[in-house]
Amino acid sequence: MSDRRIDRWGAAIGPFMSFFEGPFAKYNANPEMANFAVGNPQEFPLPEYVTALHRAVEPRRRDWFAYKDSEPKARIVVARSLAKRTGLPWRPEDVSMTNAGFAALASTMNCTVEPGDEVIFLTPPWFFYEFQIVVAGGTAVRVAMEPPAFDIPLAGIAAAITNRTRAVLLNHPHNPSGRVYPAEDLQALASVLTEASERIGRPIYLISDEPYNRILFDGRTYHTPAEFYPNTIITYSYGKTLLAPGQRIGYIAVPPTMPGRRQLMADLFVAQLATGYAFPNALLQHAIEDLEKMSIDIAAMQARRDRLVPALREIGYETTMPEGTFYVMARAPMTDDVAFTDILARHMVLVLPGSVVEVPGWFRISLTATDEMVERGIPGFAAAWAEATASS
Repeated sequence: MSDRRIDRWGAAIGPFMSFFEGPFAKYNANPEMANFAVGNPQEFPLPEYVTALHRAVEPRRRDWFAYKDSEPKARIVVARSLAKRTGLPWRPEDVSMTNAGFAALASTMNCTVEPGDEVIFLTPPWFFYEFQIVVAGGTAVRVAMEPPAFDIPLAGIAAAITNRTRAVLLNHPHNPSGRVYPAEDLQALASVLTEASERIGRPIYLISDEPYNRILFDGRTYHTPAEFYPNTIITYSYGKTLLAPGQRIGYIAVPPTMPGRRQLMADLFVAQLATGYAFPNALLQHAIEDLEKMSIDIAAMQARRDRLVPALREIGYETTMPEGTFYVMARAPMTDDVAFTDILARHMVLVLPGSVVEVPGWFRISLTATDEMVERGIPGFAAAWAEATASS
């Protein structure tokens, strides 16, 4: 492996590594810390989730734990769920089960991106988007979303498309802002990509990364871009809806409206093998019919949002009001968000610096913290605000 390639890979995940090998490693193990840093569970898993795994672990055939790619029953369950939620006639053959969302994205990149291809991604991004594009041999092209609204930057996407553009990567609902984009915004994006595909003479894929598509607040309805743009590839992980990110299962799905989808699905199968056997294990596929019906308590998470956001605003913070996902973004009262998160940590509050997700001057709060952490954390947020504003 060339030093240049290693340097490119390292640059793509440098901010992530700096935080998680530094402040996160230092503070995360402290049980007194109000931990809002990442979307990890802070409470025991759903009892029904554990029961489903116990049920699925009992072998019913000799091949129960044999090598698995996409189990037919799992594909049927996912296709039915997609059809019910989107209104499109998904079929089992439109679905490829994966080792959660990370593997789904990696396999999709390895399948669709050739050396020299450009992939547009929106910033602020999930930690590993640029990394996955670069590892697949592509060129990552950033298009910025403006806080605090974090709207889809349609003009910016259109301006960034060139003859080398192969895909646009959309995280929806959006981590870290919590935006859930309405149908009209997705239709407008579909129009931009349709026109650009015709202009450059090949389809531009829209990779819709949707691990939070069932974590919605205030009675919102979710629309996938696949409803409006046939060349959409959906990647999904059950780890968010079930808050069990270490139990790795998800899927890749292409809509029944996509031209050439059979060949793409065949190519995805090969890409999953080449990525490192990126299929989920047998147990989780056997349990998928039960897992598909489960969810963490969204109403409780919404209530946590409704307690925390007004409290932060009363202290003086500018914040988002997330429409979904786990996350709240807040503006630090000083320019250096990394320095401010150190102040918060001294007041027993652990958050993610905005610089890690390319929003300097802000920080991210995860609502997977417990209610007790929220109550302990609010005085810490107030004390850190007072300290930072006094010194400035």
